[in-house]
Amino acid sequence: MTTLAIAFGAFVLYLVAYHTYGKWLAAKLFKLDPKAKVPSIEQEDGNDFVPTEKKIIFGHHFTSIAGTGPIVGPALAVIWGWVPALIWVLFGSILIGAVHDFGALVVSLRNRGQTVGDIAGRVITKRTRILFLTILFLALTIVLAIFGLVIAAVFKMYPQAIFPCLVQIPLAIVIGMTLHRKGVNLLIPSLLTLALMYLSVVFGDSGFLHDFNQSMAKLSILEWVMILLAYSYVASVLPVWTLLQPRDYINSLQLLTSLGLVMIGLVVAGLIGGAAVEGARPPLEIVAPAVNWNPEGAPAIFPFLFITIACGAISGFHCLVSSGTTSKQIKCESDAQFVGYGSMLTEGFLAVLVILACVAGLGLGTGAGDSFLAGVAAYEAKYSSWSAAAGLGAKVGAFVEGAANFLKALGIPATFAIALMGVFVASFAATTLDTACRLQRYVIQELARTLAPRHRVDGKRVGEYVDGNPLYWLTNRHAATIFAVLIAYLIARMPEIPGGTPGKGGLLLWPLFGAINQLLAGLAFLVITFWLRRRGLPLWMTGIPAIVMLILPALAMTSNLRDFATKENWLLFGIGFATILLEIWMIAEAISIWKKSKGILEDPTQIRGSSNEGGRSC
Repeated sequence: MTTLAIAFGAFVLYLVAYHTYGKWLAAKLFKLDPKAKVPSIEQEDGNDFVPTEKKIIFGHHFTSIAGTGPIVGPALAVIWGWVPALIWVLFGSILIGAVHDFGALVVSLRNRGQTVGDIAGRVITKRTRILFLTILFLALTIVLAIFGLVIAAVFKMYPQAIFPCLVQIPLAIVIGMTLHRKGVNLLIPSLLTLALMYLSVVFGDSGFLHDFNQSMAKLSILEWVMILLAYSYVASVLPVWTLLQPRDYINSLQLLTSLGLVMIGLVVAGLIGGAAVEGARPPLEIVAPAVNWNPEGAPAIFPFLFITIACGAISGFHCLVSSGTTSKQIKCESDAQFVGYGSMLTEGFLAVLVILACVAGLGLGTGAGDSFLAGVAAYEAKYSSWSAAAGLGAKVGAFVEGAANFLKALGIPATFAIALMGVFVASFAATTLDTACRLQRYVIQELARTLAPRHRVDGKRVGEYVDGNPLYWLTNRHAATIFAVLIAYLIARMPEIPGGTPGKGGLLLWPLFGAINQLLAGLAFLVITFWLRRRGLPLWMTGIPAIVMLILPALAMTSNLRDFATKENWLLFGIGFATILLEIWMIAEAISIWKKSKGILEDPTQIRGSSNEGGRSC
């Protein structure tokens, strides 16, 4: 019953947090105004700025921020024990992660939909804009290079997920066209699409579709990466309502209902046991240790627990989604709490279920025949050491098998349960990949607009760029997207080790991502805190998390640098060291302007308009 109590306790805690702390942030700190003008309406262009119903934008935002992060991170971190992982997920998501996402969204809404990196140049100093955008570029490059590999690996592990994931694309285009028409009711198209997606899981690996899935699974990692990056290019340059937004929306329908099924399965397994094994239903019990301070081969729990579990507690990548795509689609400022704060709490609850799937669901049984294991033996087979748990297959497999055991407790066939969880993981990764590509396009365009040479009049730069300069070309959305995809492909095509398999090059930089990602969160909090300070608003809700999220990644990166130097991995050492210098530089810029910034608004000539001057009511 402990597992069941944890699940219900977390659900209630998140509901209470949304209706208390979240509501207080919305009303008292950020002062959301349903009559405020928003970027999606002020700058509507039918491409990036598109006013959208909050249910649809919630789907886009949730699936984009989640990715595989709240699955892979918690599934690995339970090696230190389920109690530390659970505490960090619960309190991190409520007090830090959701505040971060919500704050980044509101600040972007009040700055004409610009990214946090762009806003940093006005609320702190101009130099911090370049520093922040540089870190954003590095982080997104790693995401694009690695997530194609993640999806390809999931497809190879679970070929039955391939067709159900691919069929989502035409379904998304159809529903995007349908919902874009004025006055169309969401209910019928949503239910019909959801039914088709579940049917694709049921029948998507039967008959000739089985042969199709098997043949696609034989594609090399590099070939899959090429296909996925090509798709990301298309999704990034098309109007957001044609593919990116509706795909995220329909994915959210399937993913949230799947999450609901997992929860129901957990309840059934908790009350009457899991699926029958040799005529008996095994009890649902936590088979992992509550705390394991020194797992074999693992780094120290502090600070690496807080870096390993990012999505699900707090992730810097989320500030890019909040201020990069979501702020351009919110049609009513008061929707920001539901989308920004609510999505992060939903992701936190997903992370809780991942933890329970790995430490309890897995104990209901894994494997088949002579290799069938249950109870503590099933857990130890996955988590005997850091090396045993650290591989992508081990982490994803622990969640998929554990969650599938919850579904099997409902009487759902094992083949369908495994296929559905495979689709679950691959779909989350795909929605993050295409959103990351669009975000990288924004970052490249912003950097190009800043650095591209312009014509000078009386020694001053004026608006017209110098034609023919490569940086000028990168201000174009097609050129910027091609550049983003090309850089990701060149990294991905490299082997992880000399003579290794091409396509795994993203793993070269992956050891840096955890610390860089959490550093982004600290820097985003810094920007939000300065924005509040300039308006004379309370700072402790963002200031304390800012300090925490600047210190923890710095400690982790410093530890990594020692490890990189010992192993003579000078590529990672150089990038990591440069990242630390960028952080120190940005903090120094912030300190230099701290006293002067209190109560002083940004230069109105640089804000390029305001999104809270008043307008129609939502």
